Amino acid sequence: MFLTINRAQFFLKRFSSGVNNKIYPSAQEAIEDVSSFSQLLFGGYGICGIAENLIEALRKHPSKDYSVVTIEPGLVDYGLGLLLNEKKIKKMILSFMAANPQCIRQYLNGELEAEFSPQGTLSERLRAGGAGIPAFYTATAVGTLMQTGGCPMKYNEQGLIVKESVPKSSKIIDGKEYILEKAIVGDYAFIRGWKADKLGNVVFRKSARNLNVTAAKAAKITIVEVEEIVDVGELDPDDIHLPGIYVQRVVKGDKYLKPIQILKVHDENNSRLDPIHERIAQRAALEIRNGMFVNLGIGLPLHIPSHVPSDVEYFVQSDNGIIGVGPYPTWDEIDPDLVNAGRETTTVIPGASFFSSDESFAMIRGGHIDMTVLGGLEVSQYGDLANWMIPGKFVNGMGGAMDLVSGPNTKVLICMQHNNKDGKPKIVEECTLPLTGAKCVDMIITEKCVFEVNPGRGLVLVDLQEGVSLAEVVESTAASFEVSPNVRQLKQRAYQV
Repeated sequence: MFLTINRAQFFLKRFSSGVNNKIYPSAQEAIEDVSSFSQLLFGGYGICGIAENLIEALRKHPSKDYSVVTIEPGLVDYGLGLLLNEKKIKKMILSFMAANPQCIRQYLNGELEAEFSPQGTLSERLRAGGAGIPAFYTATAVGTLMQTGGCPMKYNEQGLIVKESVPKSSKIIDGKEYILEKAIVGDYAFIRGWKADKLGNVVFRKSARNLNVTAAKAAKITIVEVEEIVDVGELDPDDIHLPGIYVQRVVKGDKYLKPIQILKVHDENNSRLDPIHERIAQRAALEIRNGMFVNLGIGLPLHIPSHVPSDVEYFVQSDNGIIGVGPYPTWDEIDPDLVNAGRETTTVIPGASFFSSDESFAMIRGGHIDMTVLGGLEVSQYGDLANWMIPGKFVNGMGGAMDLVSGPNTKVLICMQHNNKDGKPKIVEECTLPLTGAKCVDMIITEKCVFEVNPGRGLVLVDLQEGVSLAEVVESTAASFEVSPNVRQLKQRAYQV
């Protein structure tokens, strides 16, 4: 015991004296050697958990023409949007760009090259890069442009495509097709943690963990900014989320704005949807059963829990690293480090857990999620889904959708309006837009009706919404379908909270 105590005191004295001390005095000094054309990895989800002080230092740095890897490009006036405004980013590998119109404009005008990668695939490419695995096979995106090639990567000033993605090799394993994805390794990673010690051990807060842990492991030099630096030994080894072996530099942020991307507060009146979307959400809620783990996409699906009966016990899993997403917070509960998949402020329920992005999509691809609910631009009669891009016009990004619809044993529900803004049917014989997934949809719920989808037989009408006739459904659907002999006429229920 005497020797053990002396040994501990020896090491504490050694680390406090500066040996292996990774602390830098400022963000500017921590990023001083970043050069132009570097590949930079950024943690964060939306603007939650982004390294805002390091990004500001990069904005002032003379280097440029970065290749940036991230889930999404932040906002126009915050986060990576600041680097886009300065035209310092030449290429992005990302999953989602809808929240930043400046990024979309630069992409469509030929100023920015963009390689889209499904969110789970992107997370796994980084995880593989940090683990020394050069490539891996995945079922995500089989049958889409991610596999076949042809996804627009760069436009010219006239809006013509000048560079497209190339086809990826595939392989049949145990009778199922998988595509080959290459790992990603960066020159630098820019990470935001909560606390760190002088050895670079890092602790994160709540959903701010997201891609930060994964990206930190995949860079040659990882720079972490934190809100608090503590002495070696103050962090409980059980509480450390990122071991210092992955971290080369630590800096304490000068200040943290931590703006909230989408502020949502629990309020019955403010949380209500328009009548059309509310009708869809009510019907979708009937598909949630006791014991389910459910992933809800952004937008309308996030309102489904308001309509689930109170005696149904289930857990909502969120792409950004949460199981047990709760209702919107009260004003006193708002926390910028706690957001849901829609970048909205949220809470968690008892029994919830937080984890990193690669862990989140391991659950999804591994078939541990019982059901996922997404929106759609088009659904074919055999269950093909398109919901992420209209080339040259609408650029959303697939986010985690391609991963979610490829998960084995996961029921896929599509909640959408029956027709688009131009009045054209969204349920069609064949999708004309780039696919999110092939033959992946199990059920379609609209304000007019509910279809079950059989990959062999096609569409089967099982429910009609209140006040909707079969003739209306036939007229507004551009695909043939069967009518169940037990088709039901639904009645809209009173709003619940």
